[in-house]
This record gives sequence, structure tokens and C-alpha cells, in this order.
Amino acid sequence: MKLSITRMLPALEWMQGYQRTTFSGDLTAGIITAILLIPQAMAYSALAGLPPEIGLYASIAPPILYAFFGSSRTLAVGPVAVASLMVAHALSTLALQGSSEYIAAALVLSLMIGICFLVIAALRLGFLTEFLSHPVMSGFTSAAALMIAFSQLTPFAGFETKLLFTDFLSSHFLNDVWNRINGTTFLIGIISITLLYLARKFLGVILEKISFLAPLSAGLSKTGPLLVLILMTSIVMTLDLDQTSAVSVIGLIPEGIPAFHAPDFNWEIIEELAPSALLITMISYVESVAIAKVLASKRRQKLDVNQEAWGLGFANLGSGLTGGSPVCGGFSRSVVNFSAGANTQLAAIITACLIGLTLAFFTPLFYYVPKAVLAAIILVAILDLVDVKGFIKNLKYDRADGISESVTFVAVLALGIEKGLTIGILMSLGLHFWRSSRPHIAIVGQVGDTEHFRNILRHKVKTYPHLLALRIDESLFFANASYLENFVLNEVAENSEITDILFICSAVNAIDGSALHTLEMLHDELRDANVELHFAEVKGPVMDRLKESKFFKTHQEDRVFLSTFDAFKHLSKKGNPLLIDPEWSI
Repeated sequence: MKLSITRMLPALEWMQGYQRTTFSGDLTAGIITAILLIPQAMAYSALAGLPPEIGLYASIAPPILYAFFGSSRTLAVGPVAVASLMVAHALSTLALQGSSEYIAAALVLSLMIGICFLVIAALRLGFLTEFLSHPVMSGFTSAAALMIAFSQLTPFAGFETKLLFTDFLSSHFLNDVWNRINGTTFLIGIISITLLYLARKFLGVILEKISFLAPLSAGLSKTGPLLVLILMTSIVMTLDLDQTSAVSVIGLIPEGIPAFHAPDFNWEIIEELAPSALLITMISYVESVAIAKVLASKRRQKLDVNQEAWGLGFANLGSGLTGGSPVCGGFSRSVVNFSAGANTQLAAIITACLIGLTLAFFTPLFYYVPKAVLAAIILVAILDLVDVKGFIKNLKYDRADGISESVTFVAVLALGIEKGLTIGILMSLGLHFWRSSRPHIAIVGQVGDTEHFRNILRHKVKTYPHLLALRIDESLFFANASYLENFVLNEVAENSEITDILFICSAVNAIDGSALHTLEMLHDELRDANVELHFAEVKGPVMDRLKESKFFKTHQEDRVFLSTFDAFKHLSKKGNPLLIDPEWSI
């Protein structure tokens, strides 16, 4: 009973063994992460088309709930860039951005994502995330990064109306854009993005040279966004730029901690949001687990992938019930939390409490925050999402992966997030099945008088004219069994001396019913041609199933050999060896 409770509430494990010495690390990490999260949460909320307080609301209850139910001790949960973009895309057809209907739909979406996570956890469906291959995810995030960057051009340059993609097609594009730019806002954006980039590159180096700050330099180096936000806000407020130069600012943020509130459910909205909720869940799950695994491995800690679904599910439910947007684990935020010394999820609870205090007492300070600064924070944060080097690497190593990534990238940009990602997934699965339907089959021979057998195209080996030894380098199932059958029949048709065929099954982990049926038909076809079929190195679990088939119940001792060496020794008696020396070998 104790084990099951601890498994469901992983927080009990670190709470029971909590020591005073770990508190300083959690406290420091909690403070530093809060400093980073406050501007990020507001920026990502704006990216989702929501008021800034929604992102702050999503940074209180969700981290606390994840702290109790999640298995990672250092993952920082909250709003993230890609999920925020997907939220904006999902809600774009339902209501006007910023309207009460839009906000209500966002809360419903948070609850739906939470339910999706809980269903995945209850049914242990975490394996579904494996359908999102790395190339597909990379292509999707690269395209999403460009879409995010484009969406931020409007607040960054102070356009009065939203910049559309069709504007780029206009012959008067540059002239029109120049006339629409708010010069002061654009200057604030340029200065902000420059300072953010410089802080990202050099703030850590500077802090390392200050002796008493050196131990915290890794975490403090990520506080640049808040420092830039404070600087630019002070300038706008001091010079009254929102009035004199029409610089767009956040404005009044409601004070107080969000109250528990169940949003109104509308079945039409639920049906409309269902595909988006599922895709956001999948993307958030993959991203969160990937980050959590990296951080857990650095400290040799355990990570329960299924428990992560429970943690993220309750976090999103908490967000939806307290007025917040969808959440998941954020990469930069989690790295800062880890680097700042977080030992347990108490750091996340401290972060949530600090944001709660900010909402309760300090929201008037955010009135003059220029929207251009939030846009600059997002633009700098997504720099690493466009993975050009990764694409080139994938294309060189595996052309199919490169094709999957490029198709996903183009499809997301051309057709939108949901359709583009779906096409990428289908493309990846299609290429996988295509490759699986053509398993690698090597004709092997004996290396000298040893017990080693290698591909005749790569090594100097000894073979026998009457014996065709084939090493099958993949499990056999309905999609590739026919390919094996055709390969064998073609070899037999081209070589009339073959009287025995040996399947070396050292790499075959499974044979399904369709493949067994194909093997039975192949056996009958070969026997009609006076050719016997034999097997070697069949794995135990595979053999256990084959023994029950009629195919293997008769003359098993003549058909199945423990090793390839035993098979060659027994079958080579029918003929004389033939030495094959390929033109090259490795």
C-alpha cells in the first residue's frame, strides 16, 4: 500500500528524506526561476493571444500540482512557446483574441489537455508519443519557431494592425511597412533584443568573475529578460512614451491570486478543440519527457514516463480551474532551475508562491511594460528552435529522416500546425513501414574454418554451391514476409544447384501469423522444387511460438540448428566448398 501511494505521489519520497542542507539550493533555484518565469509567462500568454495575467495564473497551481504528482525533481512546468502558438492557432477560429469567449475557450482547452494526459496515464498509452519521431518534431518546432517570429513582428515594430503573410507578396511591401512602423516602439524592440542577446552571451561570464556570485552564475545568467524588462519599463514610464509616442504597453493587470472557477462547457467548442487538444498533449508530453530525462540522467535519478502523464494531467487541470492556459515542461526554465541548484520540487513550489505574491501585491508595476519587450523576449527565446545543423545531419545520415523533417517543416508553414504535423507523422510512419517492408537480407559464408559467418559482399568467405545461407536482419511480419519470399524464390530460380536454404534468425525477434503463413507457403514451394528449408539461431521466445505450429512439429531436428556453425557442418556434407573473395571488404 505504501509503495502504491509513493508511486502515485512521488513527492512523498523526497519529502520523507528531505534535509536542511538541500533547502538552500531549492530556495535559490525557486527565486531565480521565478525571476525568469514572470516575463516569460507574460510573453507566452501574449503569444497565445491571452492577457498577460493568464500566463501568470498558469504559473501558480500547475507547478504545485506537478510537484506532488510528477516524477522529475527538477522539471519546471508552465507556459511554453510552441504550446502557446498551438493554443492561439486552435482558438483563432472560435473567437476574437482577448475576448471573454476566447479566454473561456482557452480554459476549456487546458482542462481537455489535462484530461487527455490523465487518460494516457490511466491506460498507460505513453508509447503513442513514439509516433512523433525526432525528425518530425524537429521539422515541426523549426516551422513553429518561424511562425512565432512572424507573429511577434506586429508588437515588436508597433504596427497598429496585424501584419499578415500576404503583405509580403505586395510590391509596395517595404514602403507600406515603413509607413506603419512606430519608430519609438521599434527602437525599444531593437534595444531590447540586443540587450537580451548580450545578456545571454556575456552575463554569465561577467557573473563568474564576481566571487560571491560565481556559484550562482549559471542560474543568474538567465535573469537577463527580467533586467531588460525592468529597464525598458522604467524608460517608458519615465518618459511617458505610452502617451507621447503611442508605445503599446500591457496596461492594468488584475490584482490577486486566481480563484477556483470551473469554466462553462460547450459541446460544440469541445468538438472543435478536440483535435488540437490531442496534438498539444502529444507535443507537450514529448517535450516534457525529453527535458526531464536529460535532467534526471545528470543526477542518476529515476524518471517514470507514465507518472509524468499523471503530473502533467493534474497540472493542466489545475491551470484550467484557476484561469490559466495549457502548460508543460519548459526547456530553458527547467535548465535554469537545475543549474541554480534545485534538488526537489520544493523549488517549483517556492517559484509558484513568489508569482502568487507578485500577483497579489506588485501587478501595478507591470502597467508600463512595453509589448515590444515581451516580443523581444520571445524572439530571443526561440533562436535555438530552428535546427538547421540537425536537419543537415539527419539528411546526411538517413535520407528518409531528412525527407520527413523537410516535409513536416513545409507542411506546417503551408497548411497550418494541425494539418502539417499530421502530414509529418503520416510521412514518418509511411517511410518506416516502407523500410520495414524491405528487410536487409545478407547472403553469408564461413570465414575460414572459424565459427564466424559474414556477408559475401564484404568478406572473404567460404560457401557451398548447393547451400544458400541467408541472415535476416529484421523481425518478420505481414509487411515484409512477401519480400523475403520473393528474394528466396528469385535466388533459387537463378541458381539450379541450390538444394538447401538456411535462414539465420539471430536478428529475428518475432514472427507474426502472416509471416508464419508465408513461411509455410514458401516451404511448400521450395519442396516442390526439391529444396529444403532450414533454420539456425532461432531465439527462445520465437521458437516457443513456432513449436506450436504444424510447420515445425514435423522433422524439427532436421530443420532447426542451435548455431550457424552446426548448420554448416551438417549441410556442407552434400558438396564441396567455394571460396568467394569480394573486391572490397570491411
